Amino acid sequence: MKILILSNYANGLFLFRKEVISSFIQKGTEVLISVPLDENCTKLEQLGARMIFCNLERHGMNPIKDFKLLREYQSLLKNEKPDLVLTYTIKPNLYGGIAARSRKIPYAINITGLGTALENPGLLGKILLLLYKYVTSKALRVFFQNEGNLQFMQKHKIALQNAHLLPGSGINLKEHPFCPYPSEENGIRFLAVLRIMKDKGIEEYLYAAQKITELYPNIHFELVGEYEEESRSTYEPMIQELEAQGHLTYYGHIDNVPEVMANCHILIHPSYHEGLSNVCLEAAACGRGVLTTDVPGCRETVTSQSGILFPARSKEALLEAIRTVISYTPEERCNMGKHGRQHVEEHFNRKIVVDAYQNLLS
Repeated sequence: MKILILSNYANGLFLFRKEVISSFIQKGTEVLISVPLDENCTKLEQLGARMIFCNLERHGMNPIKDFKLLREYQSLLKNEKPDLVLTYTIKPNLYGGIAARSRKIPYAINITGLGTALENPGLLGKILLLLYKYVTSKALRVFFQNEGNLQFMQKHKIALQNAHLLPGSGINLKEHPFCPYPSEENGIRFLAVLRIMKDKGIEEYLYAAQKITELYPNIHFELVGEYEEESRSTYEPMIQELEAQGHLTYYGHIDNVPEVMANCHILIHPSYHEGLSNVCLEAAACGRGVLTTDVPGCRETVTSQSGILFPARSKEALLEAIRTVISYTPEERCNMGKHGRQHVEEHFNRKIVVDAYQNLLS
């Protein structure tokens, strides 16, 4: 059997879906992966997948370039003749779904988040909904990562018969073990791990870092993540200024996020929308309390005992959440993480996701 996986980013597949890919390969299935070429593709090759690179731009809707991507997918399906196509993220979902449907190849779609264009009313949002209605109507399965996204799509008559709710990408509990709560002798360390762009709440986080550290000298803010290229000119000067003033430690893109997370006390994730936040799950698995936005894809990752929810897009709401957790005792902050670990163990084991994909083959 041959499975073709279409996605927009190699490292995302490796970090969150390598167990799914490995489970196919271990059963003797040939796995092809089509993503844009970058340095992370070798990680997928080392799993045993065969890489086929595509010309896909992750952001923006350019009709000419998107049509070329559709033709590229159609040619790929014609040449490789896979038995099953799996798609992740918006462009592979839409154009990969159209290509697979046109060639009558079974396919399954994973909706990892709605995105700003789909959530907001307007011409682009209406076009995307029409395309999703077309591609999902013949899909074997339409996987959703949170109940809010599922309800949004079904409200628009999409995936009424073939929807399946997953616990996000799940989490590998062995790779993300519980870590003892660190000493607060040198203060409390807050951490954000996110792509540096507006929709991830970077403006709210930087605002909080400055305001809180001005008031509390024993509070430290840390940031991990790479710039979305169109956001660099906006946020790089702000981050550099906060670093120079001692309000923030910025690590950039790093491969040892679990180590940095283990040395911090609380994770902050002020995202505007998610499929289901992997970083919140990883923080909870590590045994760290989480402050995150009350939006689908984030709210599911915490309980009233393991985290604090606050409204998205609100700098003052984030400040209030931080002040609240600062008012707790060290033992109370420690217990937030213990409850978080229990929550992910019970509801977000990645084996649930692997089994759901294996069921497509049965």
